Amino acid sequence: MDGLIVSNHGGRQVDGALDALPGVVREVHGRVPVLFDSGIRRGADVFKALALGARAVLVGRLYIWGLALAGEEGVRDVLLNLVADLDLTMALSGYACGRELDASALSKSDSTEPLRQPQR
Repeated sequence: MDGLIVSNHGGRQVDGALDALPGVVREVHGRVPVLFDSGIRRGADVFKALALGARAVLVGRLYIWGLALAGEEGVRDVLLNLVADLDLTMALSGYACGRELDASALSKSDSTEPLRQPQR
């Protein structure tokens, strides 16, 4: 096997695959990449999945929406918007690269700790 996909096959009605992701990543121990497919619609969704150990995400619903609205150009637009939204989410969170993300990116910091400074 070349990898695993953690999915609840849609992510709308039963939202919980994100909760399962860290356990799957732990069990795999880096032997194969773990991808996440469960309701990815915003950059923040990608950010969370990467922080919990996913190597990449799958975005079927987004490209179908773009395709239905504007064909190939619509697919390009929704994917470019997703990447831009992820870039903004990462910058606002103080991260420059997806490889920097881990579960600590999702936790609220103690008010006595300094805020993370953006990497340059």
